[in-house]
Amino acid sequence: MKSRIFSSQAYFSIERETLALLKLESDFLSPNTLGSTRAAGDAIQDILALRFESILGNWVSEYSTDFARRAMADLAFRDIDGNYYIIDVKSHRTSTKFNMPNLTSVERLARLYEDDMNYFVLLMVQYDLQGADADFSRVYFVPIEFLSWDCLTVGALGWGQIQIANSNNILVNHQYSRKQWMLQLCEVMLEFYPKEIAKIGDRLRRFEEIKAHWLSKSED
Repeated sequence: MKSRIFSSQAYFSIERETLALLKLESDFLSPNTLGSTRAAGDAIQDILALRFESILGNWVSEYSTDFARRAMADLAFRDIDGNYYIIDVKSHRTSTKFNMPNLTSVERLARLYEDDMNYFVLLMVQYDLQGADADFSRVYFVPIEFLSWDCLTVGALGWGQIQIANSNNILVNHQYSRKQWMLQLCEVMLEFYPKEIAKIGDRLRRFEEIKAHWLSKSED
């Protein structure tokens, strides 16, 4: 069943309520963690893991936060219609000039989306620091298919990793078709893999040269 959360205005309400919640938690960092973006991100994720179920409210039939670090999900829930949402929590300190977070493997996403009732969702929190306090400015809560390919890229890890090209520039196409987004993904990958094959050819030739160099050396 198509998600009523993302086919209505409900996800905008979830974004607003999440931002309001985080603004009440602005002093969550200790003096020892102020300089650590990783510590801030972990703290934000912990707050959301604890409180996000209450924000979702009556939409939730099952909720989980118990996932391994390398899993697709940081949080997950099943809604009252049976749709399953894998949530990837990201935080972005807006004063940093460049941030290119991984979202998920193209192969994992393709397998997940074989079932139309599965959703891979970005929960992105944007913030900056004002002294010891966090100033939360924006929350995104959108399925990956709402993210424009103009702000995404693919990194060469495994089958390929979908990445946000720059977290300061997130472009959302609200209500975008999953079918059209997945077809765009296929086109991106059908351009990406031949380039990777060409790179591998260059690397093979380079190590053939290195091998020939070492074969020509004497053993002394």
